[in-house]
Amino acid sequence: MKNQKTQVYQVTISAMCLALALLLPFLTGQIPSIGSMLCPMHIPVLLCAFFVSWQWAGLVGFIAPLLRFALFSMPPMPFGIAMAFELATYGIVASILYKVLPKNKVNIYVSLLGAMVTGRVVWGIARMVIAGVTSNPFTWQMFIGGALLQAIPGIILQIIIIPVIVMVAKRQK
Repeated sequence: MKNQKTQVYQVTISAMCLALALLLPFLTGQIPSIGSMLCPMHIPVLLCAFFVSWQWAGLVGFIAPLLRFALFSMPPMPFGIAMAFELATYGIVASILYKVLPKNKVNIYVSLLGAMVTGRVVWGIARMVIAGVTSNPFTWQMFIGGALLQAIPGIILQIIIIPVIVMVAKRQK
């Protein structure tokens, strides 16, 4: 019975985070530059990682940009593929780090930051592969601009809001 409850919990949390990943970009969708700065799809995937297994969090991260493209034609392809690998990495790495590290406030940040750095590197690698296949250039400057500089507001937002939500939710159980 407990295993069944765990599965229902994981599916429910994952579905809610996937729905948020599909809907949050509408809040910034009217101004695409703000949307790419705030990274609204990243927040639900990173949150998901703190509440479900790495498999579920990775699946939510991978599916979110692909499903959003299928439903709303955003993010544009083939760049949404790179985003799918990035978000899957966020979910997997944050979930694994959070599960293996001692449960304290500092390790919420360690898990979050570890996932964010790893996910950005995976995004860069995926973009390089896509560039090689599509003959679209992808330079070091484009990586720094897209992975870091352009996303600074979103990175700050994630570092502030995600640990707070996780701490409050864990206290409330």
